[in-house]
Amino acid sequence: MHQGSCLCGTIRYEIHGAFGPAYFCHCQRCRKAGGSSFGANVIAQSTDFAITAGASSLQCFDGGQGVKRYFCVTCGSPILSRRAGQDDIVRVRMGTLDSMVSAPPQAHIFVGSKAAWDVIRDDLPQHAERAPA
Repeated sequence: MHQGSCLCGTIRYEIHGAFGPAYFCHCQRCRKAGGSSFGANVIAQSTDFAITAGASSLQCFDGGQGVKRYFCVTCGSPILSRRAGQDDIVRVRMGTLDSMVSAPPQAHIFVGSKAAWDVIRDDLPQHAERAPA
Protein backbone atom coordinates (compact mmCIF):
# COMPACT_ATOMS: atom_id res chain seq x y z
CA MET A 1 0.00 0.00 0.00
CA HIS A 2 1.11 3.56 -0.73
CA GLN A 3 -0.15 6.74 0.88
CA GLY A 4 -0.16 10.31 -0.31
CA SER A 5 -1.47 13.76 0.51
CA CYS A 6 -1.68 17.34 -0.69
CA LEU A 7 0.60 20.13 0.59
CA CYS A 8 -1.77 21.25 3.36
CA GLY A 9 -2.70 17.68 4.35
CA THR A 10 -6.43 18.13 3.79
CA ILE A 11 -6.59 15.49 1.07
CA ARG A 12 -5.18 12.06 1.86
CA TYR A 13 -5.26 8.99 -0.32
CA GLU A 14 -4.15 5.37 -0.49
CA ILE A 15 -3.17 3.14 -3.36
CA HIS A 16 -3.57 -0.60 -2.80
CA GLY A 17 -1.86 -2.70 -5.43
CA ALA A 18 1.09 -2.37 -7.74
CA PHE A 19 1.94 0.76 -9.69
CA GLY A 20 1.87 0.77 -13.44
CA PRO A 21 4.36 2.73 -15.54
CA ALA A 22 5.78 5.99 -14.23
CA TYR A 23 7.07 8.78 -16.45
CA PHE A 24 8.15 12.39 -16.66
CA CYS A 25 5.69 14.27 -18.89
CA HIS A 26 6.99 17.45 -20.54
CA CYS A 27 3.76 18.50 -22.31
CA GLN A 28 2.59 22.08 -21.91
CA ARG A 29 -0.46 21.05 -19.87
CA CYS A 30 1.63 19.16 -17.28
CA ARG A 31 4.06 22.07 -17.10
CA LYS A 32 1.26 24.54 -16.45
CA ALA A 33 -0.62 22.26 -14.04
CA GLY A 34 2.47 21.75 -11.89
CA GLY A 35 4.33 25.00 -12.49
CA SER A 36 7.53 23.16 -13.37
CA SER A 37 9.40 21.76 -16.36
CA PHE A 38 7.53 18.43 -16.25
CA GLY A 39 5.04 16.36 -14.31
CA ALA A 40 6.16 13.14 -12.63
CA ASN A 41 3.25 10.74 -12.90
CA VAL A 42 2.60 7.11 -12.04
CA ILE A 43 -0.32 5.02 -13.26
CA ALA A 44 -2.50 3.17 -10.76
CA GLN A 45 -5.66 1.15 -11.21
CA SER A 46 -8.76 3.19 -10.37
CA THR A 47 -10.01 0.38 -8.15
CA ASP A 48 -6.74 0.57 -6.14
CA PHE A 49 -6.98 4.33 -5.54
CA ALA A 50 -9.05 5.70 -2.65
CA ILE A 51 -9.41 9.15 -1.09
CA THR A 52 -9.29 8.58 2.68
CA ALA A 53 -9.71 12.20 3.86
CA GLY A 54 -10.72 15.54 2.39
CA ALA A 55 -12.78 14.30 -0.55
CA SER A 56 -14.89 17.47 -0.43
CA SER A 57 -11.71 19.52 -1.05
CA LEU A 58 -10.83 17.60 -4.22
CA GLN A 59 -11.85 19.78 -7.16
CA CYS A 60 -11.79 18.99 -10.85
CA PHE A 61 -10.53 21.12 -13.72
CA ASP A 62 -11.76 19.95 -17.12
CA GLY A 63 -9.55 21.68 -19.65
CA GLY A 64 -11.04 19.75 -22.52
CA GLN A 65 -9.13 17.31 -24.69
CA GLY A 66 -10.52 14.46 -22.60
CA VAL A 67 -8.39 15.07 -19.49
CA LYS A 68 -9.72 15.96 -16.05
CA ARG A 69 -7.22 17.18 -13.45
CA TYR A 70 -8.00 16.92 -9.75
CA PHE A 71 -6.42 19.23 -7.17
CA CYS A 72 -6.82 20.42 -3.58
CA VAL A 73 -9.02 23.51 -3.46
CA THR A 74 -7.21 24.72 -0.32
CA CYS A 75 -3.52 24.51 -1.28
CA GLY A 76 -3.71 23.89 -5.04
CA SER A 77 -1.69 20.66 -5.03
CA PRO A 78 -2.33 18.61 -8.17
CA ILE A 79 -3.28 15.08 -7.07
CA LEU A 80 -4.29 13.07 -10.12
CA SER A 81 -5.71 13.12 -13.59
CA ARG A 82 -8.18 10.95 -15.47
CA ARG A 83 -8.46 10.50 -19.22
CA ALA A 84 -11.75 9.96 -21.05
CA GLY A 85 -12.08 6.35 -22.16
CA GLN A 86 -9.54 5.14 -19.60
CA ASP A 87 -11.80 4.83 -16.56
CA ASP A 88 -9.77 1.91 -15.23
CA ILE A 89 -6.65 3.99 -14.45
CA VAL A 90 -5.63 7.22 -12.71
CA ARG A 91 -2.42 9.16 -13.20
CA VAL A 92 -1.14 10.17 -9.76
CA ARG A 93 1.33 13.02 -9.27
CA MET A 94 4.33 11.31 -7.71
CA GLY A 95 5.27 14.41 -5.72
CA THR A 96 2.15 13.91 -3.59
CA LEU A 97 3.18 10.40 -2.49
CA ASP A 98 4.20 10.15 1.17
CA SER A 99 5.34 6.53 0.87
CA MET A 100 8.77 5.62 -0.43
CA VAL A 101 8.71 4.64 -4.10
CA SER A 102 11.56 2.39 -5.13
CA ALA A 103 10.95 2.44 -8.89
CA PRO A 104 11.59 5.83 -10.51
CA PRO A 105 9.95 6.94 -13.76
CA GLN A 106 11.07 4.91 -16.77
CA ALA A 107 10.89 7.52 -19.55
CA HIS A 108 10.39 11.12 -20.59
CA ILE A 109 7.30 11.69 -22.74
CA PHE A 110 6.17 14.61 -24.89
CA VAL A 111 9.74 15.88 -25.13
CA GLY A 112 8.81 17.21 -28.57
CA SER A 113 6.92 19.97 -26.78
CA LYS A 114 9.16 20.50 -23.75
CA ALA A 115 10.18 24.00 -22.74
CA ALA A 116 13.21 25.32 -24.62
CA TRP A 117 15.04 25.92 -21.32
CA ASP A 118 14.37 22.36 -20.09
CA VAL A 119 17.51 20.23 -20.39
CA ILE A 120 17.12 16.50 -19.77
CA ARG A 121 20.29 15.22 -18.12
CA ASP A 122 19.65 11.50 -17.63
CA ASP A 123 19.78 8.46 -19.86
CA LEU A 124 16.10 7.51 -19.68
CA PRO A 125 14.33 6.90 -23.01
CA GLN A 126 12.80 10.02 -24.55
CA HIS A 127 9.63 10.02 -26.66
CA ALA A 128 8.45 12.95 -28.77
CA GLU A 129 4.89 12.15 -27.73
CA ARG A 130 3.41 9.23 -25.75
CA ALA A 131 5.55 6.19 -25.06
CA PRO A 132 4.85 3.26 -27.37
CA ALA A 133 2.35 0.77 -25.95
